[in-house]
Amino acid sequence: MTQLKDAIESYILAKDGNRPHLLMNAFAHDASLAMTVKTDSITFPQETQGRDAIAAVLVSDFALKYENVYTFCVGAIPADDQHAFSCDWLVCMTEKSTGAARTGYGRYDWTGDMQTSRVTRLHITIEEMATLPAAQADSVLHWVSRLPYPWCAREALKEDAPDIETIRRIVTQLTR
Repeated sequence: MTQLKDAIESYILAKDGNRPHLLMNAFAHDASLAMTVKTDSITFPQETQGRDAIAAVLVSDFALKYENVYTFCVGAIPADDQHAFSCDWLVCMTEKSTGAARTGYGRYDWTGDMQTSRVTRLHITIEEMATLPAAQADSVLHWVSRLPYPWCAREALKEDAPDIETIRRIVTQLTR
């Protein structure tokens, strides 16, 4: 039987790699997505219903604008028998049109079906999404490409983090 951990990993691989077909392993057909966006620098619908619509919002449409996407679940990994799980997240990526780096953080709240371990509800909170100049993209991508993926311990975020004020602020928030 698939565990919630496996469903979460499938979601991250789908989103980061523009592989919407992997959401079959992550979400129930009738899953729902709620978004709380606390910044004006990125937009998403507040509610999305159904796996196909979730795939469009979080994978296909997302991949039209962004590449080099790295998403990390920060902190603990869900236990084998968990059907509800919350964690902080970090994302770093580049804009296709400008090469600018984007980095943000927030919280995931997952609810899964105990029988299938597929996600039935995901609530994503976006606390911050910052845009950094394209000239800083290489140092940001170099840093995140060396972090444990997709599960990252809080303290690991500090290792070799670039000396960029936005990155320092986000790392401080995620390691508090």
